[in-house]
Amino acid sequence: MKTTLTTTTRFVFAMAALLALPTVSFGQLKVIISGGFAPAYREVLPEFERTTGITVTTASGASQGTGPDTIGAMLRRGETADLVILNRQGLAELTAEGKIVAGTDVDLAETLIGIAIRAGSPKPDIRTVDAFRQTVLRAKTVAVPGSAAAGFAEILRRLGITAEIDVKIPGRGTESVAMVARGEAQLSVQPVSEILHMPGVEFGGTLPTELQHRTVYAAAMVAGTKQTEAARKLIAFLSSEAATAAIRNSGMEPSRRQ
Repeated sequence: MKTTLTTTTRFVFAMAALLALPTVSFGQLKVIISGGFAPAYREVLPEFERTTGITVTTASGASQGTGPDTIGAMLRRGETADLVILNRQGLAELTAEGKIVAGTDVDLAETLIGIAIRAGSPKPDIRTVDAFRQTVLRAKTVAVPGSAAAGFAEILRRLGITAEIDVKIPGRGTESVAMVARGEAQLSVQPVSEILHMPGVEFGGTLPTELQHRTVYAAAMVAGTKQTEAARKLIAFLSSEAATAAIRNSGMEPSRRQ
């Protein structure tokens, strides 16, 4: 005998099927990220969204500097965010201003400082302090992003060549690399992760150990966020083995876990 399902019966069956599906966590996150960790982040974010059901909106800003496009400047003028990812120095500034939820910061990755040269240019010798000094002197014009400007100024002071070098300081690492690609600067000095895979330039090597500085990128929740659980999940994902390959592919190493 042919049976006709009523509307109520169909609804019951549909709800039963829906409840039988794996539980998925839905939510929305707003992240502001600096350039150094961005390549690894972009590579793994689709997997995070797929497996958690959390939708992430991403904005970009510089870790440090005096311009209007730093992450600090964006938060100060009222731009909302749930999570920030930037270098440790910039995060310390935000923490001191009360912009960060205390105790939520987690180191994600670290990278050395290197140089970018225009694609096709001869790779300079920067293996020793003196060799690096001569390379910079020959370059004359060096581009350095705002987040690395203070560190490079100290290097020039130590080398005794501050007055001899024309230093260009754009706000972002992508801009300093682009200056090299366009021939407006002979080289740029910045975190390695901001150099690799960028068009028009090649990685010229890392600074000598005596002049080296490790840049550490960390994530933390922004004060006032309502998406604490979703933010915790993203921080845990970015600091897990799931992100390791992407981190290394972008010229960084995962931060040491306790």
